[in-house]
Amino acid sequence: MGAGGVALGGTLAGCATPDAAGSGRTGVMIWDLFSGGDGALMQEMVGVVASANPDIAVESTTLAWGPPYYTKLAMASSGGKPPEAAVMHMSRLAGYAPGGLLEPFDLDKLAELGVGQEHFAPAVWEKAQFDGQLYALPLDTHPYIVFNNPTIVQEAGLATADGKLDLDALAGADNFLAAGRTLAEVTGETGVGWGYQRDPAGCWRMFWGLYSQNGGGYELTPGRPAALDEEAAAEVFEFLQAMVDGTVAAKNQDGNAASARFMAERTGMMFAGEWDLPMFREALPDVGATPFPAIFDTPANYADSHAFVLPRQEQADPAAREATYQVLAGLLKEGLTWASAGHIPAYQPIVEEPAYQELTPQRDYAAAAEVAVFDPDAWFTGGGSDFQVRMADAMTDTLAGEAPPRTAVTRMLSEMDRFLALPDPA
Repeated sequence: MGAGGVALGGTLAGCATPDAAGSGRTGVMIWDLFSGGDGALMQEMVGVVASANPDIAVESTTLAWGPPYYTKLAMASSGGKPPEAAVMHMSRLAGYAPGGLLEPFDLDKLAELGVGQEHFAPAVWEKAQFDGQLYALPLDTHPYIVFNNPTIVQEAGLATADGKLDLDALAGADNFLAAGRTLAEVTGETGVGWGYQRDPAGCWRMFWGLYSQNGGGYELTPGRPAALDEEAAAEVFEFLQAMVDGTVAAKNQDGNAASARFMAERTGMMFAGEWDLPMFREALPDVGATPFPAIFDTPANYADSHAFVLPRQEQADPAAREATYQVLAGLLKEGLTWASAGHIPAYQPIVEEPAYQELTPQRDYAAAAEVAVFDPDAWFTGGGSDFQVRMADAMTDTLAGEAPPRTAVTRMLSEMDRFLALPDPA
């Protein structure tokens, strides 16, 4: 993601609050990691909120996402002079809240602005907690879902009466594989698109979602060996090996190739993040999408969440903090704009609005937020982390059919032990 900045009512000032001196307005600076279409939507939302709050000088600054973004945020927080608020993937929260780099939200202040626990999916609200306090204010849920080509799905006999992909027909590993073979008969190539090569995040999202469906737990405690349900994990890899057979899904394929095949109608379904909706819809205007199918017994959908956090202030300005709450609450309530890119608004009143229910296929996968599962809680996990890269490396040989399922599990545990042996930099 590219770096840049857009000032609304203030002048770009590095890590400092926008200069509102002489204007009679309170300055609020927000760091985010959005570029491209997401960045444009965020700036539109910030503009609306700024116009509705003329007494607040709001400035939104976009930085390059990934390790550099989180390093800068940690350094600004530890130095005591960060922005008033910042966007963070909630999967990274465990690396920041325990180390004192963030401050908890005041639930009473949020309630005064019409924002409370009852307005969020339980799984999302729970992930935003640390030590019994709210450390993240979720903006969205962005799950790993299944896109589909309605024409191919209908020809394969896998559609419901209203033309949607029939998730019941995909429930269970055997049913899913059979459906994939049926779709392949229609396309003449493969049934399902999934590119695991050179896509560490995609590998991890697929595994962790399926592992959660299979009832798998974990223990990642410093000073102890990492623990997974090895039988449950091996069963996941057995399924993935069966899926990547050259018919259900292509062998040795990367994410770009999988997306291209789906958009060229050479496969009927596609595993991807909902953030790919704009790209797929440009090629397939009637593209469909659903939550992740229940391959195993427990409904679960891998997801992450963009959330607002309050970096630790060396000397907090009460007026700036009050203004920050007002701005963040306003941004949550602009969630319909954010939903246009595919993200599920975390603030559930938006999802319940008639205008959201008219968005297709967004409304069809909104239920994924109800069964969202996030990365395991550890300082080294989360979006854009080296952890996901190492986990993908550990499973690549198994996914390619060059090693048995147990090999991937053993290698993953070994890599987890390496992380657990490292000191927490926070």
